Amino acid sequence: MLFNSVNFCLFFIIVFILYWVINAAKRWLFLLVVSYFFYFSWEPIYLLLIIFSTLIDYSLCLHLTSSDIKRKKQLGLTLSIVANLALLFSFKYYDFFKSIVEGYSFSFHAVNSSKETSLLLPVGISFYTFQTLSYSIDVYRDKYLPERHLGKFALFVSFFPQLIAGPIERANKLLPQFNAKNLKFKLDDLRNGLLLFVWGLFKKIVIADNLRVLVDHVFNNQEFQSGGEIIFALFAFSFQIYADFSGYSDMAIGLAKMLGIDLSVNFKTPYFSQSVTQFWRRWHITLSSWLKDYVYVPLKGNRATSILTFRNVMITFILAGLWHGASWGFVIWGTIHGVFVVSERMLGVRYDSSNRIVKLARSTVTFLFVMLAWLPFRAEGLDQLTYLVSQLINFSYSSLYLAFAENIFTPGVFGIVFLLCTDFIFGKSGVLKLNELNWRVRYVWVALICILIFFLGDAQSGEFLYFQF
Repeated sequence: MLFNSVNFCLFFIIVFILYWVINAAKRWLFLLVVSYFFYFSWEPIYLLLIIFSTLIDYSLCLHLTSSDIKRKKQLGLTLSIVANLALLFSFKYYDFFKSIVEGYSFSFHAVNSSKETSLLLPVGISFYTFQTLSYSIDVYRDKYLPERHLGKFALFVSFFPQLIAGPIERANKLLPQFNAKNLKFKLDDLRNGLLLFVWGLFKKIVIADNLRVLVDHVFNNQEFQSGGEIIFALFAFSFQIYADFSGYSDMAIGLAKMLGIDLSVNFKTPYFSQSVTQFWRRWHITLSSWLKDYVYVPLKGNRATSILTFRNVMITFILAGLWHGASWGFVIWGTIHGVFVVSERMLGVRYDSSNRIVKLARSTVTFLFVMLAWLPFRAEGLDQLTYLVSQLINFSYSSLYLAFAENIFTPGVFGIVFLLCTDFIFGKSGVLKLNELNWRVRYVWVALICILIFFLGDAQSGEFLYFQF
């Protein structure tokens, strides 16, 4: 069930009513059943995977990782990491690394008779795998006591609003909320949750889905595109992926809010960032913080020598690229960002200027870099990437002007303007800042969002982009 579907809306209305009607002590069980049903509706067989991952981490952390004996702790953590990454590798990375090995074998004239073994990628596996890994590592570090209640731990792994595409939550934030005994319905939570859901729906069906048509047309017909049209497609894709992913996050946070559960903020106006480093503090925040806490810091972060610090940054960003998928395009995308973050550190780039002109200039340069860096992320293979880069090198300003002129009045571009105005006015506080304004302004703004959804929304709205990751 997609958040942006009538079926899901009916499903959630029933869930919402029953959740607040049943006994508070049994709500965790109700949410667990609902979450499993939600995941089962995607691909029934893969429900077994999430149950397997849950049982492995629950058992290991309870009996080994939390032990006072160092050897047991290390064994428990190792088994947890191996089990989770083995699942992730089997379904997401096996064919990619197999192709690399076969490439080397071919270069040495080895005979290759292997067959294609591609498996359907279980939706959400990258998100819940990282979530359970963070739990195991935190228990090992004595930052969190192991959860003894199997049902509530299973709910932590499978909580349906954020199960498919995050935010990636930590145990110390989510589990205490499932264990809360005095959770009560609040009208403010309902109002805020609905506002976030509607705002996320606007991003998805007005911006992301309308822009998808423009972007796919360029990337599916590369031989007929000029450099200017490719640049426009990258501009459109920048907002397609932002609106699509942050739209999902807003909807997930809103749904959880209506159930009295607070999830982590995942985006804070990333395209207003004044540097690439700041961009990563505002884009997919829960992934960035996960990689920092569980990859960058264990590598000694920036406490090592300059060379080792730069190495640590590059490792972290290459892993960030690989997390998104098994292809060289993602590796290149992560590497590009890592190189720029390292360069900013070497040059001592700052992003705390109070001068508006300087801010605008820095934000513009950062956005242009991020926009161009999306090319290997979106390109379908190295051959297409190479061809598109060659076209970009030869682009003309006239073709760029024509590309924007032809699409300036499309619903997706109009949605971008409305999104940027909203982000600029409300800042990092997001659309919830509406609740601090005069009630007339609030209702007019919400009414405008609903009108845009009704008149400009794509009736053929499909899956969210990050479902493939």
